[in-house]
Amino acid sequence: MQIAFLLTQTSLLLLTHETNSLQTVDPMAVNKPLQSALHVQQLSWTVAEHRILKNIDLSVTQGDSVAFIGPNGAGKTSLLKCIAGLQQGYQGKIFLQNESLEALSTRQVAQRIAFVSQHQDTPFDLTVNDIVRMGLLANKPLLAFDDINDDEKIADALHLVGLKHKRWDSFKTLSGGEQQRILIARSVIQSPNVLIMDEPTNHLDIYYQHQILSLAKKLDLTLIFSIHNLELASQYADTLVLIDQGQIVEQGNADTVLTAERLERVFKLPCQVEPHPTNPGKRVTFFSGGTGR
Repeated sequence: MQIAFLLTQTSLLLLTHETNSLQTVDPMAVNKPLQSALHVQQLSWTVAEHRILKNIDLSVTQGDSVAFIGPNGAGKTSLLKCIAGLQQGYQGKIFLQNESLEALSTRQVAQRIAFVSQHQDTPFDLTVNDIVRMGLLANKPLLAFDDINDDEKIADALHLVGLKHKRWDSFKTLSGGEQQRILIARSVIQSPNVLIMDEPTNHLDIYYQHQILSLAKKLDLTLIFSIHNLELASQYADTLVLIDQGQIVEQGNADTVLTAERLERVFKLPCQVEPHPTNPGKRVTFFSGGTGR
């Protein structure tokens, strides 16, 4: 029954039958906020003797929007995938609303976290309806038939992202911005607490970059995303997390993180940071003549 659904990351997670029972972690046993949507303690991840992530400590408050920034290869995507339960073999602890990620089944993780990858190629010619429907799999039996409520959920999610009229179009025929909005709609009906997006503005023009981030931020979810555009990060994120060489260099608001000295050290280019003239964010300008990497 619609085997193509099984090819998405969400569906693949749901096919992994884990027998771990839900374990509630005593909040007094670890140092983390009681209202934390996500808490990471001393997270490290090594591949082929190469340490990708090094001693990451991070707390995200429920309802906040958090942007991971940093150079290519800094570890942003790897950290997002560890948080989303898509990477195995890491050291350290990850908690989702005071529950250990390791104690949750893949279905339970999918009920808490929606993950939107930067690569969205589909091997089959699926309709928009097919793609959005995948979000239902986190909260219903895999082979269950759709009912009228499911149909309404799909329609409502597409209406939310302004693409209800595209419901029966081929996903492959949509523009990059439209595809991202469809994936957000899929995440909405997944009913998660946390939405994770890996470089959601990649390859999009300026209009769609703002549209996607504005839409994601308006959702009643905790938002965590990676992005290269520092100005957009400062405009749409409550908290910035600057990552370099697998470590957190600094985290906090834009005033704290986006200093010229710190950015020059991380990106190896001289820069100027000033208040943005039209929004609460920062304007960051890099110049040639850096020290190189």
